[in-house]
Amino acid sequence: MIAATSKECFVDTTADSPMELDRFELVLLKRPESAPPMSDDEIDRLQDLHIAHLVQQTTAGAIRVAGPFDEQDDASLRGMALYQTGSLERTRSLAASDPSVIAGRLEIDVMYFYCPKGQL
Repeated sequence: MIAATSKECFVDTTADSPMELDRFELVLLKRPESAPPMSDDEIDRLQDLHIAHLVQQTTAGAIRVAGPFDEQDDASLRGMALYQTGSLERTRSLAASDPSVIAGRLEIDVMYFYCPKGQL
């Protein structure tokens, strides 16, 4: 059984030694059904702004890793970013400030993601 002991970690109470978990905020980037049509030049410019946003958030320490998806069954899933801001609200605010999200070319799903402490 995994029991919550704080907002920052869980302990597996069935194991001989408890496993602590780090918590991150996972952002899934998806192409909305209602994405506005854009010219290739507009898409290229927006992609440059999107990449610059991800680089800036990574440099600032908010994003641990980010990247695109390929060969997935759901073509609307475009990529993901693993944030570590301490809250879903903060992460949602940062992800929503992505120029591609503002322009309606991407939408976000934000949730917590856990992995063994120190693995990332």
